Amino acid sequence: MKFEDLLLETGGFGRFQILILFLLCLPRINVPMHFLLHNFLAATPSHHCTIPRHEAFENLTTEELLLISIPREPDGTFRSCEMFSQPQFYLLLNSSLQPENDSIIEDCRHGWVYDHSQFTSTIATQWDLVCEQRGLNQATATFFFIGVTVGAVIFGYLSDRYGRKAMLLVSLVCSVIFGMLSAASTSYSMLAITRTLTGVALSGISFIVLPLAMEWVDVQHRTISGILTSIFWSIGNMLLAMIAYLVRDWHWLLVAVTGPCLLSIICLWWVPESARWLIANGKVKQAHRHLLRCARMNGRKDFTVSPEALRRMTTEKKSGESYSYISLFRTPVLRKISLCSGAVWFGVAFSYYGMSMNLTGFGLNMYLSQFVFGIIEIPAKLIMYVLVNRVGRRQSQAWTLILTGLCIGANIIIPKSFTPMRSVVAIMGKGFSESAFTTVFLYTSELYPTILRQNGMGYTSFVARLGGALAPLVFLLDSVWRSLPEVTYCGVAVCCGSVAFLLPETLNVHLPEGIEDVEKTQVRGPLRISAPEGMPLQPHPRGFQGWSRHLQCCCPCLWG
Repeated sequence: MKFEDLLLETGGFGRFQILILFLLCLPRINVPMHFLLHNFLAATPSHHCTIPRHEAFENLTTEELLLISIPREPDGTFRSCEMFSQPQFYLLLNSSLQPENDSIIEDCRHGWVYDHSQFTSTIATQWDLVCEQRGLNQATATFFFIGVTVGAVIFGYLSDRYGRKAMLLVSLVCSVIFGMLSAASTSYSMLAITRTLTGVALSGISFIVLPLAMEWVDVQHRTISGILTSIFWSIGNMLLAMIAYLVRDWHWLLVAVTGPCLLSIICLWWVPESARWLIANGKVKQAHRHLLRCARMNGRKDFTVSPEALRRMTTEKKSGESYSYISLFRTPVLRKISLCSGAVWFGVAFSYYGMSMNLTGFGLNMYLSQFVFGIIEIPAKLIMYVLVNRVGRRQSQAWTLILTGLCIGANIIIPKSFTPMRSVVAIMGKGFSESAFTTVFLYTSELYPTILRQNGMGYTSFVARLGGALAPLVFLLDSVWRSLPEVTYCGVAVCCGSVAFLLPETLNVHLPEGIEDVEKTQVRGPLRISAPEGMPLQPHPRGFQGWSRHLQCCCPCLWG
């Protein structure tokens, strides 16, 4: 008996599954609030060099003071990182003149003055992370995603060894602790360390929630469950825009986005451990207890499967054999899946965060951009529900990622003066990017067997977070060539999307339990066809392929 058959005995998809999905959706809201928090936490408002006080400046207006103290860009705006070594009073007579001697221009010596009309405080204004220190500001996001990368390895291994629910609880508790410590940071070093540790903790929430939900859902409802769970990511995106609009100080903003984790900890009390994981690890008594609860809540009081029957379902392991990340690369099919899925995950995360962290690059207000980028994800996910069931996971994954890259590339060509067109293309690209992210979570959880699923999710999440860690640093390449960041995002998305064509299709396929299930679905022995005695085997008009397709339709048992 397969676990899917066991789920049917408990009522298939009923109130029990709906309750679990709802409770596990709450932690999903917390994740994007932190993953995309860098847009507001490290926002850099307009700024210029601090101008030292001087008696000659007493009767000058602010505009006149800037005119004689700060050089201007060709478009007429004042420079952010340079000032005149001496006041240029002659500019008061003719402001159109520009100094011909660059030797009178120097870097800021007395700090910076910031425009606080949009932000009360950010980490950029708190520690002057501008100009030469701009790299440290972008590195804050990189530190966070390095933590997420490390957390993917840690929680991937621990959740396969100690259970999904236990590690999800540890992840939520640590997220609250380190999130609050981040809000109380008194130095950049303290913030960098605590944000890195927050990333480690949040990584567990990021990829434990979906497999835990999927392992309680039957094949028919697996897709809608994955889409429903991912919609709460989009809700978190929109909530982040609203919270950031209301809370303009970075300390309290961190508190506001961390607080909901406390509610998730309380709700986790009613979430059971994965019965699929319990059976695979020989803990049949606990699995039987959860399955009984599932059957009763779904109205199936005639559930009669005994613990002994569950014990026979336990995945057989060789004596002394243990599974680790190395197991993902030991067998041919798993090796191919791991290499290709890792490349796809890198491309998905790299392009997604490249777009999500460029809120001001498409001509919209950053709060509106964040909200629109969040709301466009919901129809994108609903469309993916249809596509992944009609055209399959593989085609959906490949084309959404390739189209993401093409949209990014299109905005390189479209002039910046065409703001409405650039905004539309960016929103379309964000929709494709989110579609790719939605598909990759569902697709990957179906590719790996139960005994290695969390290891597989941990590995792919590790690779994805490398992409997320590199994405904000790519913006620094604009000093080499203004369009180089967009070209990089475009190229990576298209190349990684093409790799998805090499992965196997999982549409309407039972979740594999052991490694042998993965290998058998890809490797088939030679098919021998013989006719009954005295009856010659007539050639099929389309040759052997015609016979094989005919037999696959009429005798599916021959295909396993």
